[in-house]
Amino acid sequence: MRSSQVTKGYQRATQRSLLKATGLSDDDLKKPLIGVVNSFNEVNPGHIHLNEITYSVKLGVASKGGVPIEIPAIAICDGIAMGHSGMHYPLASRELIADSIEAMTEAHQLDGLVMVTNCDKITPAMLIAAARLNIPSIVIAGGPMYAGRYKGEPTDGSLLYEAAGKVAAGDMTLEELSEFEEEASPGCGACGLLGTANSMNCMAEALGMALPFNSSIPAYLAKRKALSKKTGEQIMYLVENNIKPRDIMTRQAFLNALAVDMAIGGSSNTVLHLIAIAHEAGVELTIKDFDEKSRVSPKLCSFSPGGKYHLEDLYRAGGLQAVINEVANLDYVDLNIMTVTGKTMLENVKGMTSKIYDVVRPFNDPYYAEGGIAILYGNLAPEGAVIKQSACDPSMYKHTGPARVFDKEEDAVAAILNGEIKKKDVVVIRYEGPKGGPGMREMLTPTSAMMGAGLGLDCALITDGRFSGATRGACIGHVSPEAAEGGPIALIKEGDIIELDVINRSLNILISDEELAQRKAQWAPIEPKIKTGYLKRYAKTVKSASHGAIVE
Repeated sequence: MRSSQVTKGYQRATQRSLLKATGLSDDDLKKPLIGVVNSFNEVNPGHIHLNEITYSVKLGVASKGGVPIEIPAIAICDGIAMGHSGMHYPLASRELIADSIEAMTEAHQLDGLVMVTNCDKITPAMLIAAARLNIPSIVIAGGPMYAGRYKGEPTDGSLLYEAAGKVAAGDMTLEELSEFEEEASPGCGACGLLGTANSMNCMAEALGMALPFNSSIPAYLAKRKALSKKTGEQIMYLVENNIKPRDIMTRQAFLNALAVDMAIGGSSNTVLHLIAIAHEAGVELTIKDFDEKSRVSPKLCSFSPGGKYHLEDLYRAGGLQAVINEVANLDYVDLNIMTVTGKTMLENVKGMTSKIYDVVRPFNDPYYAEGGIAILYGNLAPEGAVIKQSACDPSMYKHTGPARVFDKEEDAVAAILNGEIKKKDVVVIRYEGPKGGPGMREMLTPTSAMMGAGLGLDCALITDGRFSGATRGACIGHVSPEAAEGGPIALIKEGDIIELDVINRSLNILISDEELAQRKAQWAPIEPKIKTGYLKRYAKTVKSASHGAIVE
């Protein structure tokens, strides 16, 4: 056992003494030491209940002869951080979380890890740490929040963002907004739509790093605690059999996950996170893989924000297992791969078919012939840009209009809410990429304001920042190279004509190559927005969105 480095031999008397000071006994020190990474805090509704999940995990570990040792992880709520300076931090926190797990695990030579997670950057950070450390590891999520109900219809926080635009446009009163606010988020769990949080919990399961139903059992249900206890038990099986994350997270596992991602219409942020996780696992995965697989992978589900269903509906329909069983029909999918169950994915999903036709449609009757994500290229995005095409109305797949250029998110939001954006406009928000933001802020506030103002079928938004999984509309993010690196998005002038063509995967500024080159020669970087602290260091080392915004 790795932990023998700190528990065995006369040279380790001091280490044993310190461990005994935490309440461990001599018998405990003969057993595997299992780190239980708990991302509980009292500000994030997705994590507010994780102490209960962690307790169940620890019971499972102890029941199978392990010693659970709880260690903490931070967990920012993207929704609370949205739309202000706090949004510089969530993506950057992914690296802090992964690094801190690495530090705690290596410093104390833990034998295995159970990652108790739930939200946007936390789940990918924990998978990054698992791939990097490559010791037996397993993920358990806190589960999705139930949908709220407003005026008799299911709803979620993504629509509440759009309500601000409706208020500005005079289509909703402040009293109605207050009533909506009370009902949109009914309790603990990851926001019930298919945002980044639930998308990445689905990816953990699709990669084979979590037990079946990890992504779909609602946070409130007793079955979530039962699954947590089973997860604690299962880490002991992984330790005893020395099954490691890189045995599970192979290139084929990532290809399988891409098929699932396309089928469910996952968040555009899955592009960033899957590439980053694959990098740590030593697996080659590029932005081109997403578009190549999207073109041949049908969309089988229709979850909010692009559809009417929520994650609780996926649970009732048979869970992600039903989706995986359907995408097995794709030529590039191979379910004969190892998972944390100790069985293959094929064995895990055997007989799991959809119980509700419209929640998980059969492979031969999809919602859409292509997957949820598309990658665009052109003189505006030579290294690529990302759109969640499944959340975009087909009428906006082709759009041409004048650029309205803003160098920060807040200025764009003010222009939208003040009625300065007109039909056909293309809102460009730049210097919000990984370096320029820094931290690649999510643009849910401006996109929601556009939808609420009734511009969703008339205007596009393009940014080197990124979008929340709750975003819908003609919203193109991850434009690479970003403005801070002198990418073409930095060279756009007010009124330039932008051409979007999702069908042909293109994104262009309609000026000559000569004009573009002349502007490039005259370009100079702007002053960094943040000049101190962690974000200053992050901006110096983070790579572009097309490389997963990894830090090396």
